Amino acid sequence: MECDDCVYNTYDDENDVFYCSVNLDEDDMARFMSRKYKYCPYFKNGDEYQVVKHQM
Repeated sequence: MECDDCVYNTYDDENDVFYCSVNLDEDDMARFMSRKYKYCPYFKNGDEYQVVKHQM
């Protein structure tokens, strides 16, 4: 799943859940929720090993 590797996938200790921490204003959120995306436009790879492999 794309969200599992995303840098914006943040864990909330208090509620014991993961959530998307992308900072969207109300208009952006409405636009994002109303469209059906095949892939998330805000995805940013949080896999540190992938970043290091790219730098080598």
